[in-house]
Amino acid sequence: MLGALQLGVLAACVVVLVPMGMAGWHLSRNKMLFFSGALFITLAVGVHLTPYFPSVTDFVSTVSSVVVIDNRRTCISLLHDVVWDVTKSPGFSTLNNNSVNYDKSWGWTSSSRVSACEFQKLSRSDASDLLNGSWVVVAGDSQARFIALSLLSLLLDSKDMESIRGDLFKRHSDYQIVVDEIGMRLDFIWAPYTSNLTDLTMGFKRNRNYPDVLVMGSGLWHMLHFTNASDYGVSLQLLRDSVVSLLPISPERGTDGPVAGSVPVRSPHVFWIGMPTLINSMLNTEAKRERMTDAMRGAYDRQLQKSKILRQSGGPLLMLDIESLSWNCGVRCTVDGMHYDVPVYEAAVQIMLNALLIESHQKL
Repeated sequence: MLGALQLGVLAACVVVLVPMGMAGWHLSRNKMLFFSGALFITLAVGVHLTPYFPSVTDFVSTVSSVVVIDNRRTCISLLHDVVWDVTKSPGFSTLNNNSVNYDKSWGWTSSSRVSACEFQKLSRSDASDLLNGSWVVVAGDSQARFIALSLLSLLLDSKDMESIRGDLFKRHSDYQIVVDEIGMRLDFIWAPYTSNLTDLTMGFKRNRNYPDVLVMGSGLWHMLHFTNASDYGVSLQLLRDSVVSLLPISPERGTDGPVAGSVPVRSPHVFWIGMPTLINSMLNTEAKRERMTDAMRGAYDRQLQKSKILRQSGGPLLMLDIESLSWNCGVRCTVDGMHYDVPVYEAAVQIMLNALLIESHQKL
């Protein structure tokens, strides 16, 4: 009995080569026609025989996968390409020229690369579908608290948010809520120092209970109370090691399996909340103005990159770049040079949700 390969060759000969051979004499009269006919024969034979060569099929599949991964990485890298429109509000007053006198809106740039990624501002319904049944943990300082507030504001109506806002912003406290309509649980964990975040991730590993989405960040409190960039860098490296021990390592990061000590669980999506742009002259205490300088902020940023905790430097966490978002929104988007108006954190939440869509291979 003829094997699959022989049958494929025979089928190619009968279907393609015989008819083309019969026409060969006519094609040979014209070099262009002859070349076109030869090219057609080659392609036709290739199409017929490819399924019978597993290595060729695997190669084509591999190339396709690489293209998809590359496109995904490209779109992830473009998520922060946004532009702001900051305009005077209808009730603008020169006597009270602060952030509340300006309306802010944002959108992704209209470049061809960004447009090809089809980013979108998710509606309440879309966000609910995406996070349905999920456990989301947001941990860190006041910047993380604003992220949690913005996420809940997207999922809930204004009436529900009235009571939540007061509870969520109780000073230095944790907060938990279950959105019954979609079965989503959100935990906010007050964790102002990186060591607090390390303890949190080690607790997940110890309890073998992991959130679907983990959003965390720190730095402002350390800068204010310790003012020691190198110590901050050491704490980031310890946090990185702790997070890596939770995660099965993706082939996209260059390995074929989990690292030692990792556990066979569903990999959570992990995000890092970057520190905002600090406007020193607007900071509301002398201690902040003295310690949270541009030079110190730069030193802390360098330690963040050096720690390799971020995806862009080979680490596990995808950056929510509050610095670039706040910088581009500008001085008219903050009242104290550290905490920014709601639209900045809303933009960060939409960037996070679009990253979740990309990484989970979903499309609304």
